Amino acid sequence: MTGEKPHPETRAAHGAVGPDPRDGAVVPPLQPASTFVQGADEGRSYARDQSPGVEPAERLLAELEGGGEALLFASGMAAATAMIGALRPGDHIVAQRVMYWGLRRWLTDFCAEWGIGLDFVDAGEPGTIAAAVQPGRTRVVWIETPANPTWDVVDIAAAAEAAHEAGAWLAVDNTVPTPVHTRPLAHGADVVFHSATKMLNGHSDIVAGALVTNQPDHALWHRVRATRAHGGGILGPFEAWLLLRGMRTLYLRAERAAATAQAIAEHFDRHPKVNAVLYPGLQSHPGHATAARQMERGFGGMLSLRLADGRAAAERVPHACRTILPATSLGGVESLIEHRAGIEGADSPVPGDLVRLSVGIEHPDDLIADLEQALDRGASGHKGLCSGRGDNRH
Repeated sequence: MTGEKPHPETRAAHGAVGPDPRDGAVVPPLQPASTFVQGADEGRSYARDQSPGVEPAERLLAELEGGGEALLFASGMAAATAMIGALRPGDHIVAQRVMYWGLRRWLTDFCAEWGIGLDFVDAGEPGTIAAAVQPGRTRVVWIETPANPTWDVVDIAAAAEAAHEAGAWLAVDNTVPTPVHTRPLAHGADVVFHSATKMLNGHSDIVAGALVTNQPDHALWHRVRATRAHGGGILGPFEAWLLLRGMRTLYLRAERAAATAQAIAEHFDRHPKVNAVLYPGLQSHPGHATAARQMERGFGGMLSLRLADGRAAAERVPHACRTILPATSLGGVESLIEHRAGIEGADSPVPGDLVRLSVGIEHPDDLIADLEQALDRGASGHKGLCSGRGDNRH
């Protein structure tokens, strides 16, 4: 209604800025300048940390997440390492055992080298975070929900309570749900992380990362901001423009992917060639009640299948697909599939019989039919399958 604040999907569709006031253009402009006339725009001098080409996407993401400030980075790992790099030797981190594997591996090495305590916990189990935090020493609790690639669900509010009782910040990886399905800050989180390469952008054509907070005046956030400024990990203006373009269709894409993922999960639940479907939208999922409480508009566009014929079938099935692409990453308009343990390597905690699906915007019947024929061919060890691809571990 007129006079009321527009819904978030409306704000997203208009890029949160509307037409360019200079010429009425309905597409936000791209500003690639690296330097600026001193005094022409108070406080702006150099684009490494003051780029007008990046700020519109930051403002929109902050608004969608309900935060006070967003910072864009050149990659998801750049964002995550800026957050952890803001800590000091002697500090302590509690992190989720099942999480994005690249960050887990980096955390282990970085904390050991810099004298930062690190404990991994099964964050979906009640009480594990509270038992692991160290009051006065723990600075960050890092969780991911649903957790990639097993899609375990963590109670954000309970995690926030445990973190705050220890004087720590709760950081939530919201890459998969996006603010369409979950707004962690509203459940007590202090920082939201995104690999913006994924669902936020949604077109598999940029690499980007983001952090959002509702406490922009906090000392820890100031250190994060300084890390980006001095380290130079800011996103380029063209990539930021593409990200803003992607976020304008975020609600349509995310809701479509979630609805299709739900259909796929229900179809293959109790399927003879599938031992388990891992998707929080299924009522049989152990985290379904928690997910239903803190998620809306669906349960995300990611799910995993554990195959009845074991690891050998899981290695073959991705290459037996004809519509779904055997590729890494997630959140694009095209559906992707991969054998996750094979991607992560020998130290992966992921079961060997698991295949991970990133659901795009194709018709669900086509995706279901493709998986059906791939399961048939993969289970039989069809000799015409692609034998392998290059190492691409993301």
